[in-house]
Parts: sequence; structure tokens; C-alpha cells
Amino acid sequence: MSGALRPCLWFDHEASAAAAFYVDSFPRTRLIAENRSPADWPGGKAGDVITIDLEIAGQRVMLMNGGDAFRPSPATSLMLVTRDQEETDRVWQALEAGGGAAMACGWIADRFGFAWQVTPQRLLDLLADPDSAPAAFAAMQAMVRIDIAALERAVGAPDG
Repeated sequence: MSGALRPCLWFDHEASAAAAFYVDSFPRTRLIAENRSPADWPGGKAGDVITIDLEIAGQRVMLMNGGDAFRPSPATSLMLVTRDQEETDRVWQALEAGGGAAMACGWIADRFGFAWQVTPQRLLDLLADPDSAPAAFAAMQAMVRIDIAALERAVGAPDG
């Protein structure tokens, strides 16, 4: 096998709107290409945008206008690892203000129905450490948006 794993997100016909929203909302995100259908197809006409190549936080992703046959589910989520509380809050607020629905433990569904885990790197570090993992895990379970300072207090570490 050659190449890289590239997730494909299936949209009804909102891939262009989603691409613009993600570029505005996520760090290190850019539009690479819009690909138009060369012919009519069951979900649209020749010339319609059928796929969009996007880079979200450095990860190549394809957005596809596939029609209404499938819907997103939280059973598959996209984790966006953030650098600090400022980035965590900015991304969370963008998703929420854009019509998102907050869940628990740092999960939020965007207005298109895709589940995102907005996860500070610090949380991942605390969960990987056997000494801090139990307290960090318990604190995380009580959160909606992840609060790094509260995690630090829970594990007895200085803020920051």
C-alpha cells in the first residue's frame, strides 16, 4: 500500500459551505482544490462541486457532496488537538457559534452533524501519565469544554 490515510466526509450538498466554515474556524486550515463533476450524476449536474480537498490542521481531508443517502454519526469523530486554552476556546466558540451542539468531554457536533473532539495536548499528556491519568480522567468526565487549568488543579500540578 502506498500513500496516506485521507478521511472523506460525506455531505448532502453543503461541502462548499463546510469548507469555508472549517477554513475560518480551525488553525492551519486551507482549501486545496474544488473538484467539479465532469458529467451529470445521480446527485447533481455537470459542473457541480463534487469533492473538495481541504487541509484541516495539517491533515488532508476530502469533503464530498454525495447526496442525502448518509448522515454523520458521533460513532466517527475528528480529534483536533489544540496547543493551549486560548486555541481550545477559539475553536470551541467557532463551532458553537456556527450552530454546533456541545456534548461532553470536549466533544461538539458542528452544524453539519460531524462530531469533533477539541482536545488540548495537555489533556493527552496527563492521560498518558499513569500518575496523573486517574485524576485527569475524572476531571475531564465532568467537563463539556476542556479546561486546562481545572485539569491542572485536579492532578495537583501548577497552572500552565
